[in-house]
Amino acid sequence: MRAVALLALALCAAGGWPVTLAPDRVDLAGYDVVIMGEVHDNPAHHRNQAEWLNRLAPKAVVFEMLTPERADLAMQSDPDTLETSLMWGESGWPDFAIYAPVFAAVGDAAIIGGGVERAAVRAAVRDGAAAAMGDSASVFGLNMPLPRLEAETRQSLQAEAHCGALPDDMLSGMVEAQRLRDAALARAVVAAVVSVGTPVAVITGNGHARTDWGMPVALDHAMPTLKVLSIGQLETVPTHAQPHDALTLAPGPEGRGDPCAAFR
Repeated sequence: MRAVALLALALCAAGGWPVTLAPDRVDLAGYDVVIMGEVHDNPAHHRNQAEWLNRLAPKAVVFEMLTPERADLAMQSDPDTLETSLMWGESGWPDFAIYAPVFAAVGDAAIIGGGVERAAVRAAVRDGAAAAMGDSASVFGLNMPLPRLEAETRQSLQAEAHCGALPDDMLSGMVEAQRLRDAALARAVVAAVVSVGTPVAVITGNGHARTDWGMPVALDHAMPTLKVLSIGQLETVPTHAQPHDALTLAPGPEGRGDPCAAFR
């Protein structure tokens, strides 16, 4: 089965899709920012990220999973007590054990928080991403309305991601929350570049790593001269073009269960 999957990916690559069959074939050289996408609960994706961090030796690593305050705690914590110091079990992210290889690979790099506090997310849902970010909103393009087709597509994806459980009138607000998170990640990268230089790595979900409307777009508004690589990590062979510069494939974890069960 895996051989068939690899063959399908090779055919996609021959057709011009940005596909990479193995993590060690991703070329990280020469980039200012390397965005390492993931499916959050996939241990293989985090092992790949750790491998890339070891190869890249970034000066800073931006984590979607950490707010700036928790990133400061991470910098001050002993590796053996990091999970406790970060109160990871209360964060809502998957088990710390699958993220541990990523943190272990950070080395001497600065840890930067690109996450958003819940109050800010709620403000984005209610009032829009620009209002939630404040004065710097225009720096990251949040003052610009989304094209209609993009807005509709993103709302459909939000409905799908939440298993159809959200009322329709919440979907636009959820898109605004996503835009805020993209901009916050971009803001964290800018802060890292200014404070410690490049290269900078970003640990985030595949959705934020999208090159068509995700965090790379917000970053391009703020620092268009940066050379950015977006890596998407998939679990199944893609059936259409993917919005990333490079792709890897690793199967989903066994025993994941039904992700929509929590919405029933």
